[in-house]
Amino acid sequence: MVPSLFPFLMRRGVLCAALLAAGQSGAMGLIAAYGAALQHDPVYRSAVHDQQAGAQYGAIGRAALLPTLQYTYGNSKNKAELTAPGAGTLAATTHPEYTSISSSVTLRQTLFNLDAVARYRQGMAQAGYSAAQFASRSQDLMIRLVTAYADVKYAQDQLALLGAQRDALAEQKRANQRLFQHGEGTRTDVLETEAKLDVAEAQLIEAQDSLLTARVTLAAMIGQDAPPLDSLVADFTVPALSMSAFEDWQALAGKHNAELAAGRFALESAEQEIHKGRTGHAPRLDLSASISRASSDTLTTWKQDSTVRSIGIQLVVPLYSGGLATAVTSQAVANRDKARSDLEAGTSRVMIELRKQFNAARSSIAKLAALQKSTDSAALLVQATRQSVKGGVRVNLDVLNAEQQLQAARRDLAQARYSYLIGFLKLRVAAGTLDSDDLRTVAAYFSAVQ
Repeated sequence: MVPSLFPFLMRRGVLCAALLAAGQSGAMGLIAAYGAALQHDPVYRSAVHDQQAGAQYGAIGRAALLPTLQYTYGNSKNKAELTAPGAGTLAATTHPEYTSISSSVTLRQTLFNLDAVARYRQGMAQAGYSAAQFASRSQDLMIRLVTAYADVKYAQDQLALLGAQRDALAEQKRANQRLFQHGEGTRTDVLETEAKLDVAEAQLIEAQDSLLTARVTLAAMIGQDAPPLDSLVADFTVPALSMSAFEDWQALAGKHNAELAAGRFALESAEQEIHKGRTGHAPRLDLSASISRASSDTLTTWKQDSTVRSIGIQLVVPLYSGGLATAVTSQAVANRDKARSDLEAGTSRVMIELRKQFNAARSSIAKLAALQKSTDSAALLVQATRQSVKGGVRVNLDVLNAEQQLQAARRDLAQARYSYLIGFLKLRVAAGTLDSDDLRTVAAYFSAVQ
């Protein structure tokens, strides 16, 4: 296990134990949804199996340094033709038939093998890479789950807003028709409202389709049809960042980001591949010990039993392999350079994402406050415009435009809130500090509808 990633995986395991209890309630909160995703999300389940396979790289690399023990057994029927000189010019020929039995146990231990050392180090690096990849995919599950959860809630919010707008337009249309019938309104007011109502109906149908798509996406992750979900709390407050300086977040990312850790392990694995190639010219020294038993092993030992115990060393010195070692080493050097370039590109990508999410989080307080103020102002504008219409100062179209402006403000506010929660997690992913506590922090922004 990679030391820097072990705390994250342990915290994830502690969270899993709490998820079972969280999933007993009727409505599905964010924590319960995450617990279901851990069990059913196919992308995450694939990552689990991939990590289980990758964890064996350490044992595979270590095997080259450990002793090997081998047992062999042989049993064969033999029919021979034996010609022996006789008296004078006569020769005696016999046809003996016999059974040969042989068995042996051989122990071999590496004493000096640079290739085995390189394989061991490479295996440990590959196991570390697998663990880092799994940590990254575990964090990705949180992001995908919260995104899917928020998409469903945003689609529901949109549907509710559009439904309320459609109902308001329908009522406005009826009011305009009554006024027109009594000679107090105009045909233009009726047509304007009717046109807006038709657009609202089309938008409502589109919102229903979006909600269905979002629910299907979430259902694929949690393994069941999405039940009623918790809604955003009314008191949506954004706390200040725990660290105000970007350099502090940058230092965290350099140490703990899972993608960068995987890149470093990939580079180390590529370095060991170079060492493996260069060992094609290095000698190898092994210790070998064996015990073997044989009965009528050959024709010359017919009807004889033997037991042989041996111990010794074997030295192998490669002299020439047709240029294989040189070619393999050159290829490994190129792959090492590629791994280094990939790590540099990954570092730049992570730092750009970190800067993006840091800036978004730092400005979120002012942005959400401005959108909330815009929504409140739009609501007041609708009320004021309706009063102005009664006083003859404004016309019906002004009311329709004000209501459309209110709906857009509410939509933007809801979208900004969900984007903030997802950005909150993405910032910690980039910094490499995302854990179950962060998911609980986001879950606290949701509550069951009473």
